[in-house]
Amino acid sequence: MMPVLLFPQIDPTLIQIGPFAIRWYALAYIVSLLIGWRAMRRLVRLSPAVATALQTDDFLTWATLGVVLGGRLGYILFYQPGYYLQHPLSALEVWHGGMSFHGGCLGVVVALVLYCRRHAIPLLGFADRLAVVVPIGLMLGRIANFINGELWGREAPASLPWAMIFPTGGDVPRHPSQLYQAGIEGFLLLVVMVVLSRREAVRARFGVLTGVFLIGYALARSVGELFRQPDAFLGFLIAGTTMGQWLSLPMVLAGIWLISRGRAVA
Repeated sequence: MMPVLLFPQIDPTLIQIGPFAIRWYALAYIVSLLIGWRAMRRLVRLSPAVATALQTDDFLTWATLGVVLGGRLGYILFYQPGYYLQHPLSALEVWHGGMSFHGGCLGVVVALVLYCRRHAIPLLGFADRLAVVVPIGLMLGRIANFINGELWGREAPASLPWAMIFPTGGDVPRHPSQLYQAGIEGFLLLVVMVVLSRREAVRARFGVLTGVFLIGYALARSVGELFRQPDAFLGFLIAGTTMGQWLSLPMVLAGIWLISRGRAVA
């Protein structure tokens, strides 16, 4: 048996000053929102322009609320509704973790619809620009999951050079699935979205970039779930599938619909 890697003991708290603490997980959210905001300010002005830089600035607050509220509510409803029904005040304890990407995605969709209607912005055109930068948050979020030593992978053969022992994962070597997901849901999907967004013909077909993102994320998430250990309170579902895979299925269908109906802006 080859030796396996031990999880590097990284303090999940980056800075602690008295009761004030900055955690890597929170920093991932903050940094991804700031980088995404700056990149989107440029994207919305590319031909065909869909909004102004100032409108993008204003949307940052809406997006933040959509991500945080949607992500938390999604986790509660999709993963542990019974627990939070019995302990409703625990829903406020976001510092203990518990965020759902699918919930956050729905939260941002609601924010998009409301904001675009209020400011007469083309919804799908604005959503396309947002879709390009979302993988930044996915990548940084998964890296933060790894730093926290959470959401580790399934048992891996000890001969796997990067098999790792996680502090809360028992004494068996596991896949560092958080890094797999950071690579495919984050970096790889980001490259695809950036390359496509450089083509004016693609940008002009409102809804196509959003559709590509939805399908790309759903496929990347489904592959990542093959290596990730399901949450203990859920386990495996029908035929060895996981909740993450089932929640990704509607995204594929929505993505196909958006791409098929995409029409170039005159």
